[in-house]
Amino acid sequence: MKVLVVSGIWPPDVGGPASHAPEVAAFLQERGHDVRAFVSADRAPTPESYPLDWVARRSPFRHGQAVGKIARLARGADVVYSTGMVGRAGSGSTLAGTPFVLKIAGDPAFERALRRGLTSGTLAEFQHERSPATLPLRLVRNAIVRRSAHVITPSTFLRDAVFAWGVPNSRVSVLPNPAPAISTAVPREDLRARFGMQGPTLVFAGRLVAAKSLELGIEAARRAGIDLVVAGDGPERSRLEGLGHARFLGALPREQVLELFRAGDVSLLTSSWENFPHGVVESLAAGTPVVATAVGGVTEIIGDGENGLLVPSGDIEATTAAIQRIFFEPGLLERLRGAAAVSVSDYSRERVYERLLDILHAAAER
Repeated sequence: MKVLVVSGIWPPDVGGPASHAPEVAAFLQERGHDVRAFVSADRAPTPESYPLDWVARRSPFRHGQAVGKIARLARGADVVYSTGMVGRAGSGSTLAGTPFVLKIAGDPAFERALRRGLTSGTLAEFQHERSPATLPLRLVRNAIVRRSAHVITPSTFLRDAVFAWGVPNSRVSVLPNPAPAISTAVPREDLRARFGMQGPTLVFAGRLVAAKSLELGIEAARRAGIDLVVAGDGPERSRLEGLGHARFLGALPREQVLELFRAGDVSLLTSSWENFPHGVVESLAAGTPVVATAVGGVTEIIGDGENGLLVPSGDIEATTAAIQRIFFEPGLLERLRGAAAVSVSDYSRERVYERLLDILHAAAER
């Protein structure tokens, strides 16, 4: 089977989607399939063992260029698998007459509306919004996803949203983000020393964007008197560094992000909205419980008091109290650590990607 993988971000970009697309491409290649990738990037990506085409993210003509290139590449593929650039991937695939499968990690209409200042609510609130200003974005989104051969969402939260966009139930599947294999070759205490951790430590890894609301996490960690180590990069980094307290490591390769999760005592997620965050799954796989806001698909991963603690979005007092509780309530941290890894044991790479492969095969045969 010939598969074109399309992604809006790619290493050295940081974040879950940046690691997902190359991981899928590698898996498909391992299974003997003919893989090609098309991505947007700030500069030429590092070459892979399969053809890798790209469009400059800052080009004023990037949208048209991407549609044209995807259409050309899709003509030589049996199926297109898109983890980003939803509109461009759908349009290019349609022009080529090639079936396409979309992984929806968020609402593209909502994200565009946010960037343009057309909405100020949450993703969940946007699903019920009927503003004329966002109507064109919602219509385009609906038209693209309805043309797809199949839609994959990591959470039931987003699956229900996709149903509301007019995609039949039979063409939507929930596939969680897979849990990575965690190396224990380096002792945890050595990792803590490598990252300069000398006492109780919170960690965060991800893209530093407004939706992560990390300023709340920084202030809550400050009030709780717990160190916070941050890995990642993005448009919010300078502002967040200016707040003090947290120590910023910059963007790290995924292997080091997993080591950071393993070294930390607790990971922190204070996002205002999320789908099914890779970082939460990675932290749990590393045996590290999570204090997280109860938004989107987070509640499908974290059981409050089971493998982490959940707090309301935007509530700094509750977040501070949860941090203090997880570190200072006798026996709680040890109990949550003991349950962390087993709670994501069903999210194995093989299980998730074998199901994805079945979906791609079915789409290619349509």
